[in-house]
Amino acid sequence: MTIGGSWDADPLDAATVERARRAVRAALEAGITDFDHADIYAHGKSEEVFGLLLEEDPELRRTAVVQTKCGVRLPGNTAAPGAPVHYRLDRDTLRRSLEGSLHRLRTDSVERFVLHRPDPLADPQEVAAALDELRREGLIRSVGLSNMSLRQVCLYQQLLSTPVTALQLELSLRHRGFVEQQILVNQDEASEHPFPEGTLEYCTGNGIEVQAWGALARGLYTGAPVPAEDHRAAATAELVHAMAAELGVSGEAVVLAWLMRHPGGIRPVVGTTDPGRIAACAAAEELATRMDHEQWYALLTAARGEPVP
Repeated sequence: MTIGGSWDADPLDAATVERARRAVRAALEAGITDFDHADIYAHGKSEEVFGLLLEEDPELRRTAVVQTKCGVRLPGNTAAPGAPVHYRLDRDTLRRSLEGSLHRLRTDSVERFVLHRPDPLADPQEVAAALDELRREGLIRSVGLSNMSLRQVCLYQQLLSTPVTALQLELSLRHRGFVEQQILVNQDEASEHPFPEGTLEYCTGNGIEVQAWGALARGLYTGAPVPAEDHRAAATAELVHAMAAELGVSGEAVVLAWLMRHPGGIRPVVGTTDPGRIAACAAAEELATRMDHEQWYALLTAARGEPVP
């Protein structure tokens, strides 16, 4: 969750800290103990405020599974003003980024250190060696990847001394290429849904947790304005609302349960800081256990705008 408030260099204020405190409390009450960060989120303030909460409550550090991401360089944030947005994963940048994150988080290690985006200029062997070094020093427990292809994942699996533990990708009922790739084998329409073939299967077979960012599709099916010309989205939102009423849950739970019903073990990354929405989303795990084939395919059909082949 992005709990640091505004994306600027302004310092944290008391209201932002209190909102973060309520959000984290709601997450814990809902049984959520994994917290996803990145050095760029709110100019580092998301890590900073979470660090304050860790310092306030030592039990939170014993309970929380903390991961943070690195490698995205934003001008005026993780890069100098005037620089282009770029990615950087060299040895020095990895170490400096991690040291900065640990300082803001007020902790001596994180459970997982994630490469946020692939850097075409990075030497994978240098990256793997740097990550292994950080792990040997006890600064990170494991390595994750984000927004990377199957071949990139396989390469790091080969180069790292310990296996990759997580892969974060944009996955949702809207961004559903991972499903289309499975059902459109030998179909002309497959090219309309680019997704690295075999990614989820590889992760499942190798114990890599698949994390879904953008899992709620920015609220498209759960109350956000739907463009007038997007009839498929409107129909899907209507079905989500009806299904939520029938099942006695929120629309957010329905959309997330659709992801979690997939046998790939997908774990949604939810960015909301609203305690009510956090609780609503938490119901998705239970709902996924009782969402049947017909319900799952009904949602897929609505989102596609046509039946499966």
